[in-house]
Amino acid sequence: MATLYDTLGVPTHATDDEIKRAYRKAAMKWHPDRNHGAEDVARAAFQDIKDAYAILSDAEQRKVYDAVYAEQMREWEAQHTRRQRAQAKREAAARAADEAAYAEMVSIAIRFADQGHNRDVLFGVLLGRQCEPQRAAQIADSVAALQAARRAEADVAQNAQRARKSANSAHAAQAEAAEPELAQTGQDTGAASQTSPHDAPHTKRATHAKHDETVSDMHPAGALGNLWFQFLNSLKF
Repeated sequence: MATLYDTLGVPTHATDDEIKRAYRKAAMKWHPDRNHGAEDVARAAFQDIKDAYAILSDAEQRKVYDAVYAEQMREWEAQHTRRQRAQAKREAAARAADEAAYAEMVSIAIRFADQGHNRDVLFGVLLGRQCEPQRAAQIADSVAALQAARRAEADVAQNAQRARKSANSAHAAQAEAAEPELAQTGQDTGAASQTSPHDAPHTKRATHAKHDETVSDMHPAGALGNLWFQFLNSLKF
């Protein structure tokens, strides 16, 4: 909003001398006689300069102008603020509607992707729902990529689960195969542990006697020698 001060090129707090010097400078610049070929533009600008100087050079008229201008500025600022708020409200409503429409298109694309449809089908479905081609392509690409990533993640998890099951089955088979060997080892260890140190001499004598009997059976002379040895022992008693 241009003011009389702007026309003369001075600030609102300019002095009378500053206003007079500014008027002279502007009048010389825009005088029609000094603007050949652009007399109409110069004449209009020169008239505006004269009107501005006529008001601002008069103290009373300048005072009234400042008061009126201040009131007009307040009204203009109030109107400008109202217009900005209304514009911001309209823009916010438009953004909300656009976001809701975008979310709806994404939901539709995800639903069809979950059914196993590829990217081209998603794009066609969105176009059929009056979605803009550029936005439809963007949504179709994003949803298709997301669906592919989910499937890859599910495959990885499934393979890992299969690997764990295979490992558990292998461990179980090894454990079942090792149980008979452990049982046999336990029986041998138990039988060995039942023989006490006190039984060792008797076991040794029994083993020696069995050996003697075996030797005697194998050699008849040895058997006669044993009978003779017993006869001599009986004589001692």
